[in-house]
Amino acid sequence: MKYETRAAFGFLSPWLIGFTVFMAGPMVASLVLSFTDYDVLTSTDFVGGDNYRELLADPKVRTAIANTLIYTALHVPVTMAVSLALALLLLRVGRRSAGFFRTVFYLPTITPKVAVGVLFLMLFNGQAGLVNQALGVLGINGPDWTVDGPWIKPGLVLIGAWSLGSTVIIYLAALQDVPRDLYEAAEMDGASPWARFRAVTVPMISGALFFTLIINTISALQTFDEVYTAFYGSSNQQTYGNDAALFYVVYLFQQAFQFLHMGYASALAWLLFLIIVVITLIQVRLSRRFVHYEGGAR
Repeated sequence: MKYETRAAFGFLSPWLIGFTVFMAGPMVASLVLSFTDYDVLTSTDFVGGDNYRELLADPKVRTAIANTLIYTALHVPVTMAVSLALALLLLRVGRRSAGFFRTVFYLPTITPKVAVGVLFLMLFNGQAGLVNQALGVLGINGPDWTVDGPWIKPGLVLIGAWSLGSTVIIYLAALQDVPRDLYEAAEMDGASPWARFRAVTVPMISGALFFTLIINTISALQTFDEVYTAFYGSSNQQTYGNDAALFYVVYLFQQAFQFLHMGYASALAWLLFLIIVVITLIQVRLSRRFVHYEGGAR
C-alpha cells in the first residue's frame, strides 16, 4: 500500500471508526433485533417476520404515518417558501446589515428542541396563548391549537418556522452566486420582476432548493423532540394527549422505551428508513426535470 493511501486511511480512521461503532453497528444490530422479541429484561427470542406483520396490522402505525406525512407535506413547502422570501430580503440590505440579520435568523436553530416544544405550548395555548391574543386583537377567534386535532399540525408547522435559519443561509449563499448579468439581460428584454424570478432566480438556485427539499423532508419525517415535549411529556400526557400529535418517531419511542418492545421498535425504525429512502428516490427522480446545473449537466 502506498504511503499516500496509508496516510489517507489514517486521517479517515476517526470517522470510519465512529461510523462503524455509532452508525453502521447499531443499524445492523437493529436489523437483527427487528426479527426478535426483545424487551431488554428477558432473553431474546427469534420471531421471524412477526414484528413486520404486526406493524402492518397496527392501526397506530397507520395513524402515525398519516400524521407524519401530513405534517411533512405542510412543513417543507412553508419552510422553503418563507426561507426564500427572507433570503431575498437579506439580498437587498447592505453587507453589514446582512451579516447581522444572518446571525439573528440562524441563532434560533441552536435552540434546544425541548425548549421549542415548551414555547409551542406557551404561544399556542387556546386560552392564554400569545398567538390567540394577537388574533383576538384582529377580531379573530383563534382555535384551540393544542387540543383541536385539525389545528395541531398547522400549529407545529408555524412553530417550526422558529428554526428555519439554516435554510435561509443556504438560499442567501445561492442567491449571491447568481450572475448579475443574467438579471441585466432579462431586464433589457423587458422581463418583469416576477418573470426574472421565475426564469432566472429559480433555475439558478434550483440545486440549493433541491438540497433543502431533501434535508427538510428527512428532518420532518423524523420529527420528535418538540412534539413529544409538548404532547407526551409526563405533565402533559393527560391534558394534551391526542392521536393527532402521534408522530411516527414518537410512537417508535413509546414502543422502545415505555413498553420495552425493542424488537418491534426496531422493525418500526426500518420501516421509517424504507419510507425515507422511497420518498428521497422519488424526489431525486423528479429533480431531473427541474434542477438546473451550470453546463447543462443533470
